[in-house]
Amino acid sequence: MLIGDVARRSGVSTRMLRHYDALGLVRPTGRTVGGYREYSAEDVRRIFHVESLRSLGLSLKQIGRALEDPAFTPSALVSDLIRRTEDRLAREQELLERLHAIDASAPTDWQGVLRIVALMRELNSPSAARRQQAVLARPEDASVPAELLAEAVLTESDPHVAGALRWALARSGGDGVATLYAGTHSGDADIRRRAVLAIAELPEAPGATAVLADALGDPDTTVRRHAALALGRQGVAAAVPTLVSMVVEGSNDVDAAEVLGTLSLDPRCTDWITTALVGELAAPTADSVTRIRLTQALVELAGTTAQEVLRRLAHDDDSAVALVASALVGVLKERSLEDQADEHS
Repeated sequence: MLIGDVARRSGVSTRMLRHYDALGLVRPTGRTVGGYREYSAEDVRRIFHVESLRSLGLSLKQIGRALEDPAFTPSALVSDLIRRTEDRLAREQELLERLHAIDASAPTDWQGVLRIVALMRELNSPSAARRQQAVLARPEDASVPAELLAEAVLTESDPHVAGALRWALARSGGDGVATLYAGTHSGDADIRRRAVLAIAELPEAPGATAVLADALGDPDTTVRRHAALALGRQGVAAAVPTLVSMVVEGSNDVDAAEVLGTLSLDPRCTDWITTALVGELAAPTADSVTRIRLTQALVELAGTTAQEVLRRLAHDDDSAVALVASALVGVLKERSLEDQADEHS
């Protein structure tokens, strides 16, 4: 079979076939009387072998070695190809995200494009101070793609930089919430924590409350606590059990008690919250320190029931609890006198 016929049947150009011949990769078995290359059926099969290996990303040198060396084992080479391909895909994905970020900013000129590229470079800086400065030092009229900020929020480990990013994201008014919502389903608990914290600062975002409510069932304790504080501040009663647990466990208990106090202003929640705290006070496992935290939480609650419980606790068998309760009863009396004075003034 002459070279032209081989090219038509194999789809490999005559130029490439000549290149294979020059490299010794696929040399035609014979020559015609006129000196033209003549390929046998075995030569054509070898061409297809070469093309198959090329489709896997092997170089021509690697292909020649693979076909000629009987002892050649493909496993190491294939593993290396996998690694290189994964690296290339990661670079391509990074480029795609960069282009999406630029597109989302809708730049009107190349200066706008360059500003976004510079911001992305600064956000990837190993210096936390530089990353924070990149967010805080943006001019008021320089728009920053919300999607870019959301992605940075999910990966930022420095708490100061993360705070700046959440602040900027809340001010952007963009659509970065979709990225944050996806972050709440990440297999990485740290990413879920960052996502919930950021969503908590976007209470007006569509679906934010529902996402936070789902986070109350997260397997990570910190995620649940972040979600409970955010929901409680929005007046969502579903946060109550987690907030009570936070008081019991002593994790952000002051914040949790304040939020419970706000929720207790709703008559539908008052008795529920008070009953939950009193139940924990009577739990056999509650030690003195835990009961003191629960006592302190009661003073934040609205309604007379919590006040009555505090008066009883002023005579508790645990002297430390009784002392704290007595002091808090005094605080409540002072508040009552101040309120009465305000009414008459």
